Amino acid sequence: MLLTKATGILGPIANILGYIMNAIFWVQEQIGIPNIGLCIILFTIIIYMIMLPLTIQQQKFSRLQVKMNPELQAINKKYEGKKDDQAAMMKMNEETKAVYAKYGVHPMGSCLQLLIQMPILFALYRVIWNVPAYVSSVYSAFGSLASELLETSGAEEFLTEAASSLSVNKFEMSMDKVIDVLYKFKTANWADLLANFPELSSLINSTHETVNNMNFFLGLNIADSPMSIIQSAYSSGAWLLIIGAALVPILAAVTQWLNAKLASTGNEQNNSNSNDTMNATMKSMNTVMPIMSAVFCLSLPVGLGIYWIAGAVVRTVQQIFVNRSIDKIDVDELIKKNLEKENKKREKQGLPPQKIANTAKISTKSIEPTEKKQISAEEKAEKIKASTDYYKSNTTAKPGSLAAKAQMVQQYNEKNKKK
Repeated sequence: MLLTKATGILGPIANILGYIMNAIFWVQEQIGIPNIGLCIILFTIIIYMIMLPLTIQQQKFSRLQVKMNPELQAINKKYEGKKDDQAAMMKMNEETKAVYAKYGVHPMGSCLQLLIQMPILFALYRVIWNVPAYVSSVYSAFGSLASELLETSGAEEFLTEAASSLSVNKFEMSMDKVIDVLYKFKTANWADLLANFPELSSLINSTHETVNNMNFFLGLNIADSPMSIIQSAYSSGAWLLIIGAALVPILAAVTQWLNAKLASTGNEQNNSNSNDTMNATMKSMNTVMPIMSAVFCLSLPVGLGIYWIAGAVVRTVQQIFVNRSIDKIDVDELIKKNLEKENKKREKQGLPPQKIANTAKISTKSIEPTEKKQISAEEKAEKIKASTDYYKSNTTAKPGSLAAKAQMVQQYNEKNKKK
């Protein structure tokens, strides 16, 4: 992981998020609590609040899709086995679009929200993983020590070895890369640095103390992983520290599970009508994801675990309010408003009103397919023979003559006129 800022599509997004995090940390410094752990929590809350409109739209789509599923499944069943019939497929698409318009959502609504959110979330991860690249005060805390190490004999070999153990790729002796390594130092790394460079002991100790004030949150060093903390605490018998470190992956799993549980609320009532395979997949995901969260947060730095937990808590609170809001929706009133919006759009385009008025009042399950009556070849032959016999028995002209043909036309007109 490079200290330099993210590039590509994530670059501009990460820069904006970095400005926000830097501002939060500056405010913390002004009130005397420059702590990165607290900064991550506040930062996560603010970012998720900024993304709240997108989150609401995504969650609203998910909840309304539950209400739409019976009608969508009825349409699929209605046109089952007609994939080769182009006219039937066009009719199916029209009815499906009508259902989506009826509930005021877009078929790609959920995917669109995710596509917008994913770059933000990836950039958010980069900022939290690489705080010194975006928070100037944290970068400055390592500045003096990094400058001295650049000029100290033997520092390159020591830092290269440390970079390899801390998974810092492509290490080189530059200011940014040295700070990148120092930021990821654990307690044991600081002790080794002090033992190898005693001539810098005063600077090392002062930097370590400053970093500890920034990095320690509720007794845990956010640069360390819970696994590393548990291992070192176990050897010294620090049981409270072990409990605190273990709580990070446990809380990550519990909050993730709670969030998934709330997100799926309302699906149970439609399980009998929904796809069994899809339900089984969703249940498996809701079980596997919390376990994966616990495993990741056990091996990743505590800072990322704090972000994970804070994000899940914020999403859970948002989901509770969204669920309550969706439950209070009057579907008939929603359909009426969506119909008005749809027809206004069609009016601007010079199109007639949408033919959704009738289907909006009834469930799509009650719509029966209109099929042309099919007749067999034998029935068709009998009808042709009966028609031919009718004309033969009612003519006196020679068969095949012009008079016979004229008389057949006259008889046809008279026959259909009676009908």
